[in-house]
Amino acid sequence: MSDFSCYGGVSDEWLAIKDVPQLTSLPSSHQEILNIQRLTNDMREKASAAALHSPLEQLSSKPPLLHPLPIYLYFHGGGFIFGTLATEDATCARIAANAHIVVLHVNYRHTPAHTYPVAWHDAADAFEWLHDHVALLGGDAERVVVGGISAGAQLTASLVLEKHLGRLGTSRPAIAGQLLLIPCVVHIDCYEPQLRKMADPAVSSYVENRDAPLLPVAVVRFFVDLLRIEHPQVDDTKLNPGNATDQQVKGLPPTVFGIAGLDPLRDEGLLYAKMLAEAGVATDVVVFHGVPHGFRRFGDGLLASQKWDKLVEDGIQWALGKPAPSGVFEVKVV
Repeated sequence: MSDFSCYGGVSDEWLAIKDVPQLTSLPSSHQEILNIQRLTNDMREKASAAALHSPLEQLSSKPPLLHPLPIYLYFHGGGFIFGTLATEDATCARIAANAHIVVLHVNYRHTPAHTYPVAWHDAADAFEWLHDHVALLGGDAERVVVGGISAGAQLTASLVLEKHLGRLGTSRPAIAGQLLLIPCVVHIDCYEPQLRKMADPAVSSYVENRDAPLLPVAVVRFFVDLLRIEHPQVDDTKLNPGNATDQQVKGLPPTVFGIAGLDPLRDEGLLYAKMLAEAGVATDVVVFHGVPHGFRRFGDGLLASQKWDKLVEDGIQWALGKPAPSGVFEVKVV
């Protein structure tokens, strides 16, 4: 039985952050939801544009074809409602420049206009498109790493597991690795199997971090409800990769986990990492102590943000290096 409450608490660095947005009320009408979507996307696009500087001269939108590069298939976060191509420009540029790879960012369709499983279908279509156009991308089809943040990590975990179980792209090469960053891997209404793995439901991160900054549980519920999933099934591994069995995850590619300690989603990420590690999957698990879900948006002023960037860039290369599994669940805290 697991108890990850030792990874909880708030860091001094986070306590020093000023002007952290606080939840006052959630939008209720359709128009209010569209307004907050537009305003949030505008804000994130401006932040990305401001951060997009030095990597630019190292990049090309048309990679050279003589030396195929690994490809990072990337799905952004944002609760399935936020995110555009432009919100991720700085992130993609930084990864491409520092990890020396091709980055293919997928702007899957979002709620409230598009509900479940549209984003999941878009992720699968993007995987197929990548392989159909791998030469155009200047990439190596045998060295594709899939990664995502938050909602994007849920799409990643689902896609990689579906591929592994033979339900997706059966003619395509195996995926070389996956990065699951502050991941959601279980629908909030399908969480009972997770609680059964805990020493006590009271120590769950859904309890401990119920009112966490940036992503309290009320916001998790808001995002999930916009997907309009009727009667979610606990054993639906497309929706709930975290509820897969030991046998289903056996043989998955090397997996990097980046988990925030002050996050309601903390425990499902750690439980999935534990299951993978003990099933013989190579894992690299890092917990960012004392910071909440989505802390990276506060920029380079946070030491944790710099460590996040290093985890992503080094993690891609680690996965491509075909690391041997240890069979042991180990967590590094930064």
